[in-house]
Amino acid sequence: MALVGSLLKKGIHFSNIVANRRKASLHQQQKKTLAKLLAKARYTEFGEKYNFDELLSTILFGEKGAFYELYKRTVPVYDYNKIFNEWWHKSLEGDKDVCWPGTVKYYALSSGTSEAASKQIPVTKAMTKAIQKTSIRQILSLGHYKDLPPDLYEKGFLMLSGSTNLNPHDTGSLAGDLSGIQIQQIPRWFRPYYKPGQKIAAQRDWGLKLEEITRVASEWDIGFVVGVPAWIQLLFEKIIAHYNVKNIHEIWPNLQVFAHGGVSFEPYRKGFEKLLGKPMTYINTYLASEGFIAYQSRPGAVGMELVCDNGLFFEFIPFTPQNFDSDGAMLDNPETLMIDQVEEGKEYALLLSTCSGAWRYLIGDTLKFVDKSRGEIVITGRTKHYLSLCGEHLSVDNMNKAIDLVSREMGISVKEFTVCGIEHGTLFAHDWYVGVEESNVDAEVLKQKLDAKLAELNDDYAVERRHALKEVFVNVLPNQAFYHWMESKGKLGGQNKFPRVFKKDLIDDWKNFLKTEGYIAP
Repeated sequence: MALVGSLLKKGIHFSNIVANRRKASLHQQQKKTLAKLLAKARYTEFGEKYNFDELLSTILFGEKGAFYELYKRTVPVYDYNKIFNEWWHKSLEGDKDVCWPGTVKYYALSSGTSEAASKQIPVTKAMTKAIQKTSIRQILSLGHYKDLPPDLYEKGFLMLSGSTNLNPHDTGSLAGDLSGIQIQQIPRWFRPYYKPGQKIAAQRDWGLKLEEITRVASEWDIGFVVGVPAWIQLLFEKIIAHYNVKNIHEIWPNLQVFAHGGVSFEPYRKGFEKLLGKPMTYINTYLASEGFIAYQSRPGAVGMELVCDNGLFFEFIPFTPQNFDSDGAMLDNPETLMIDQVEEGKEYALLLSTCSGAWRYLIGDTLKFVDKSRGEIVITGRTKHYLSLCGEHLSVDNMNKAIDLVSREMGISVKEFTVCGIEHGTLFAHDWYVGVEESNVDAEVLKQKLDAKLAELNDDYAVERRHALKEVFVNVLPNQAFYHWMESKGKLGGQNKFPRVFKKDLIDDWKNFLKTEGYIAP
């Protein structure tokens, strides 16, 4: 009944008003969050080594700002290899109270497309609850969207996740995609709304999962869709083809909201909107294997609001040559800042301390603040997914914007792309691989327009194109080439996404794959 939805919407609107009135400053929220984390973990092996009791006392009784200076001096900064080799491997082997109280039952596997192997990120009970809490907040934030009908809140939520059939470790823990871990533990009250249901969600074969969803799609009344843009688009295409309809709204007429994350939506927007029968509301989310970091909390917001009061303590490293080398590796003793010390428009790498036992952990993402007072950020890329062979400092954000502008100008749909930095004679070049839906796209025209847009967006790029960056190559491929490569790595579906920058050994792997599969000439 619409009455239920109407009451829920009014309750959501009221809860947002109350929440906005009661919020403390972002600095105070973060200070309190760090205190809670330290208090909970002070009797762990990590907490005793780094004297969390003293840190906690400084937060509670010390001078203003003294706690953060002590925290920086006491606890080292970690990347994945360092924290896993020194600490997390103990939990994986079954030890208790290592970095967080108790044993760790679940481990989230990262996509691993930019590394030699998948990372294993601990997911504690506290983290599962924190993610669920933030997910509910995101639903509550829909109260700000006045155009959504009351009965929308009675519709189904389609969440395209990784498999809930997790991989067991010898010690009894389970590993898999974070979305699969979370779906396995969704609250009972939400299960009637959740699609595709536990049986289909357990399917490990991504192709079969999409087929199973397609076969029963007409039986559901979907109002919300959640997932990575590429896989949602693939699903919509399959459903439209299977039922021989013009658009997805002929199957799901009440579909109104798409909560997306993982990658920039802009390269997908044009192709995605061809599949719709009516406009949709898009909500950006930032759910990483390490936690639910941010989400778009209001209509028209450029950025996503950091979740500053729910189990995550943020630090920000200026993404500069003083803190990172040319390959994006963090240097020793980098400068770190709290949320009240950052500046809008500057690029930062993100450090997290969390209720899963991550401490000053480099997550690998880079971001910019677009509204400091609200704590709203945009993701600009990855510390190792950018190009600076000769000082061009080309970020993923630059690449996404350039691809979006060029695709609009040329009237083409680009779903996937990647770029490699290569030697060119005694200097350098960029080697682009661009996936398009259309046939007969002129690679030379695409190259010229892409090169020009990048020069407009990035002054350093423009300078280096006149000097050390001597050439740009563009290879036009079918989008399927990118998905086939992902499939060959066992990374199809879920939260996995194609790397925007290939470096080192993966360049040869990628090129050999394209030659072997006949996408480019040998």
